[in-house]
Amino acid sequence: MTALHAVGVRDPRAKVLDWPTAAEWRARVAGPVVFTNGVFDLLHPGHIDVLLGARREGAALLVGLNSDASVRRLKGPTRPVRTQEERARVLSALEMVDAVVIFGQDTPAELVALLQPDVIVKGGDYAPDTIVGADVVRARGGRVIVIPLVPGQSTTGIIASMQEGRV
Repeated sequence: MTALHAVGVRDPRAKVLDWPTAAEWRARVAGPVVFTNGVFDLLHPGHIDVLLGARREGAALLVGLNSDASVRRLKGPTRPVRTQEERARVLSALEMVDAVVIFGQDTPAELVALLQPDVIVKGGDYAPDTIVGADVVRARGGRVIVIPLVPGQSTTGIIASMQEGRV
């Protein structure tokens, strides 16, 4: 038996949910559901800090993942570096992530409205009042949390360093 087929190890891809399945999953979670979202193109320590910080805020962490098309609209034609399937697979393999849902819109507003999380978390490059979905969460008595950024950690910066031959 290989490590990939070890007994008791769940295939992380089972945590990548479509919207209807995510809504069913959400209805079954006992305790507060935490939501965060992003591109997660090249996973780095800043991403890990946000995901860990988010997971500490509730019973389950759901990550909204920008689709390839939405990333291209938001970041330009050279992004994403990794496909949505690859990014979803990496995120879903992380222990702190309970579910991943891909969204094709430019913002996760519709996904937040559908899933009604109890807590919404973003990185320190956002102010609480600029976080998409914060109004939905607050309207239900939920919390909006901003996790401080890790200095020098950004996907855009990593890509620039690679292009300049510094990495």
